[in-house]
Amino acid sequence: MNAAINNIYTVSQLNARVRSLLENAIGRVSLIGEISNITMPASGHWYFTLKDSRAQIKCAMFRENNHRVTFKLTNGNQILVRAFLSLYEPRGDYQIIVESIQPEGDGLLQQQFEELKKNLVQKGFFATSSKQPLPKQPRRVGIVTSRTGAALHDILHILKRRDPNLPVVIYPTKVQGKDAAIQIAQAIGRANSREECDVLIVGRGGGSLEDLWCFNEEIVVQTISASTIPIVSAIGHEVDVTLADFAADVRAPTPSAAAELVSQDASLRTQLLLQCTDKLVNSITFQISKIRECLTKLQHKLAMQHPQARLQQQAQQFDELERCLYQSMRQRLHMKNQRLDKAVQYLEHYSSINQIPQFAIRLQYIEHNLIDMIKQLIYRQRHALALQIEKLNAVSPLATLARGYSITRNTEGKVIKLENNVSKGDVITTILYDGKIKSMIL
Repeated sequence: MNAAINNIYTVSQLNARVRSLLENAIGRVSLIGEISNITMPASGHWYFTLKDSRAQIKCAMFRENNHRVTFKLTNGNQILVRAFLSLYEPRGDYQIIVESIQPEGDGLLQQQFEELKKNLVQKGFFATSSKQPLPKQPRRVGIVTSRTGAALHDILHILKRRDPNLPVVIYPTKVQGKDAAIQIAQAIGRANSREECDVLIVGRGGGSLEDLWCFNEEIVVQTISASTIPIVSAIGHEVDVTLADFAADVRAPTPSAAAELVSQDASLRTQLLLQCTDKLVNSITFQISKIRECLTKLQHKLAMQHPQARLQQQAQQFDELERCLYQSMRQRLHMKNQRLDKAVQYLEHYSSINQIPQFAIRLQYIEHNLIDMIKQLIYRQRHALALQIEKLNAVSPLATLARGYSITRNTEGKVIKLENNVSKGDVITTILYDGKIKSMIL
């Protein structure tokens, strides 16, 4: 009793003490209630009452916080506020200082969203180390979505425009409401067990946080994280974010954007055909260069040989090489034509048909040029061979005899060069261009 009598406060001191107790002992709270008596003075601060069926509390929300509110506050709205307890000391009014406001339904869901996200992060479902790259050129695309939704129509429209021959498998499922999360997880599991797709698009069109909630369920997040097939999430619009987006290997802002990510533009295949054509031309040019180098070496060897028989043998070898060269080039050209025909057939499936005749004409032009080059090369080599034969004939001993010269040998076959190489009675043989003459030294 004495202690109570000794604790004498002024009104200001008591209100300050109560304010401190409220702010320190209870601190921040979250409240749901109905707005009433809202006022918004020129200062920019908001003042209103939050009530339920049995009680009410005064609220203040200052300008630095209320500019983040994205909807209009009106009397009668049910809201969720995040605030801390306080006391307005001049009047001794018990109140809360509001830091954030959300509509009641979205606010609760947003809290659940943050709690689920925190829990799933701890379980490792969002780890970047487990993300898989998307295939550069998928053979088949799977779509997990509603069969009747606009998202499926958008995805199929983009895929048909960009890559009309890309096969698509649809795994229909509910994407909203009761049992939707289980069906989505089952559809993803079915796609993984069948192993018929290279990439999966999982998504739906836009909606409220409640509409998209099935994509925040742990069973969906866990199934996406465990998928062996790369998954692109395409849920709602760009501003919509779900926990499935964090678990997916790639997040697309819209279903249409997802279709763009997993498909390849047909014009890229046209570029591929052009690259193949350039490689063909380069390969043929390289082969011609090698053959020209080989012929140059053969010409050098031919110039180093003298006898007529050797010359004829080299000429025969040259003809054989010419035949082999022509046959080899035709075979190689035939093989390249076969490869080009296959590439053209492939392009007919994946590219614009109107461009194929242009490439066929270009290939025909290249083929005619190649044959002309080979014929010109053969003509030049024959001409060079004829010149070499003329040079050899010019220095041949037979050519010397044809100009009136002769060679004289003794009975041992030795060439007689000096007068004292013979004696009286020796028989000698004189070799002329068209025969031989035997004589005796007198």
